[in-house]
Amino acid sequence: MSRNVSWAALAVATLLGSTALTSAALAADPIKIGVSGPFTGGSASMGVSMRDGVKLAVEEINKAGGVLGRPLVTVERDDEAKNEVGVQVTQELINKEHVVAAVGFINTGVALAATRFYEEAEIPVFDNVATGSAVTKQFLPPDYEQNYVFRNAANDTIQSAMIVDQAIDKQHFTKPAILADSTNYGQLGRQDLEAALAKKGIKPVTEEKFNIGDVDMTSQLLKAKSAGADSILTYGIGPELAQIANGMAKLGWKVPIVGSWTLSMATFIDNAGPNGEGAVMPETFIQAGTTPKRKTFVESYQKAYNIDRIPSPVSAAQGYDSVYLLAAAITQAGTTEGPKVRAALEDLKTKVDGVVTTYDHPFSPTDHEAISKNIPVFGIVKGGRVTFWSKEDEASAGQIRVKGAVN
Repeated sequence: MSRNVSWAALAVATLLGSTALTSAALAADPIKIGVSGPFTGGSASMGVSMRDGVKLAVEEINKAGGVLGRPLVTVERDDEAKNEVGVQVTQELINKEHVVAAVGFINTGVALAATRFYEEAEIPVFDNVATGSAVTKQFLPPDYEQNYVFRNAANDTIQSAMIVDQAIDKQHFTKPAILADSTNYGQLGRQDLEAALAKKGIKPVTEEKFNIGDVDMTSQLLKAKSAGADSILTYGIGPELAQIANGMAKLGWKVPIVGSWTLSMATFIDNAGPNGEGAVMPETFIQAGTTPKRKTFVESYQKAYNIDRIPSPVSAAQGYDSVYLLAAAITQAGTTEGPKVRAALEDLKTKVDGVVTTYDHPFSPTDHEAISKNIPVFGIVKGGRVTFWSKEDEASAGQIRVKGAVN
């Protein structure tokens, strides 16, 4: 009897040991994904929302068995929305943490400064929020054999054209003023707005610049007012955009604000309060359960982070989707080797059911932009939230907009 017990005990011990070894192997051999963005400071509502969307996707994927039988693990770094810090943390993620891929980048300037290190290391990087048009075009042939930078956000070529169409064609303004911040994001966006306006034969009545951290826009607004501006077109981020809305209120002058997607940031909506009502912007995602996938995503985000309104819904949704796109590419490649994952992304054979859209062959060797001009819709600030600007878009929101022609 004792002999039988001993054999049984040995069998159980062997089984438990094998399970422990398997678990230990999985724990010791995760797939490391770098996640960088501003988790503090004026851009934090975007960075934190993106990061939390990424973590939500990672948790779901790991619960379903991971990728290639291995768990995904995120390695997070706060780039503080500073170019030099972005470069530093990118090098750390590559050289110290040995990530096999990365997602993130909120600020165009940081992305332009830091993605070159992923390019040199042949590590795929998903730009899931920064929208500067040049971000995915830095490493094109013939100067570079392959491009390792991918994006699933609406670039500024798309957004600027939408902003101008909205202001000029839909709302019939004829004397727009441009107010843009002094960063790469603001100034490249300003150039895109100028080009889009020029196509319609319109020149802005004035173009004014402001700095990150500015709290008084009186000078810029007085120039716009004296020039007869009937609308303000913006390229900046939430805190400073709120100062534009608040500055107009102080002057007793109110004209519509039409700007880039960052007008949907909580730091604009909350800091501007009633003065921000009516601001209009392009959005790839508006927080609403218009499809089963979006409903599940919103409810999961709210439950996971004990929050009602996502601080930056666009950032959260695009962060979430970027992980699923990356996971699909690694699965298809059958490896985490950078060149093979890049090649898989450029010929992704599996449709990815995302929050923003259904990604069906979203990339090619010559096109690293997952979002085309037909996907974003216009949002408007109402009652402290962003909702659909047009009833038509709201009515059709349950229909998935899929990628069209190359931008």
